[in-house]
Amino acid sequence: MADTGASALPPTPPPHSAVARAERFVWLTARVLERRLFAHHFRGATADPVETALDAYRNEDGGYGHALEPDLRDPVSRPPHTARALRVLDAVGRCAGQRVERMCRYLTSVSTADGALPAVRPSRRDDPAAPFVKVEDDPPSALLATGPVVGLLHRNEVWHAWLFRATDFCWQAVESLEEPHPDEIEAAVAFLDSAPDRPRAQAAADRLGRLVRAHRLAALEPDALDGYPVGPGHAPGEHRFPHDYARTPRSLARAWFTDDEMARSLDHLAAQQQEDGGWPVHGRHWSPAATMEARPVATIEALRTLRSHGRPVG
Repeated sequence: MADTGASALPPTPPPHSAVARAERFVWLTARVLERRLFAHHFRGATADPVETALDAYRNEDGGYGHALEPDLRDPVSRPPHTARALRVLDAVGRCAGQRVERMCRYLTSVSTADGALPAVRPSRRDDPAAPFVKVEDDPPSALLATGPVVGLLHRNEVWHAWLFRATDFCWQAVESLEEPHPDEIEAAVAFLDSAPDRPRAQAAADRLGRLVRAHRLAALEPDALDGYPVGPGHAPGEHRFPHDYARTPRSLARAWFTDDEMARSLDHLAAQQQEDGGWPVHGRHWSPAATMEARPVATIEALRTLRSHGRPVG
């Protein structure tokens, strides 16, 4: 019998459940990687096909490219592609071994003078990328790029020399945030949720939570969005909600919101599933290909977020 890549398959979900509708959307629109991820998360498939699909995006330098991050369409390795690759490996429990060692060597090679990551490395000026992706000749270190990567590596108990200075950078960047951008808050949470110094992480998270509420960076009333600002550079209507910061109930950001606020946020997320079964991408749209590839990613993340908070998805 042919190997289906699955064992102990869960029962087929009801045809009108959120998962069943999303599954049809994924089969109709997604790249091979997201098809394999969906099968792993919701149909009991093993992680091996996910790793195989991810290999198609890997370059010889240990980094990842080839539009793994849909808004960057060029083939060269970049920190955002490699960060997404780490998220995939973490999601399937494979963030370890020689593959991750090579990724850490790549991260070392592209780090700035202070040992952290820039948002986007310079490359040929004609390489295709979203018009809002700023490419600089000498880009500075960015919490947005460094925080999630450092957090993932700590969570998976990966130890590499690169982590020492990168962790120090993250602490300094997180603890000095005063006028934060929502994207920076998300990156800070990704770091703090797995930072080794838990008392320090808790104190930093408490301070960030007060900033988020003071600056109205989380839309607590999804039916009254006009009362909440949109972050600089974001598309109209591109708000952040409690579930964007606290993707699981174990996140330090969960304490920032009451049970009622989180319930409204999750209700809003569930209601965002569209007629075709997928979730929308709320960022700026610049390329049909980028939007098409990003929607299955958003769909899988929405389902995982709802399920992690105990919401039935099918």
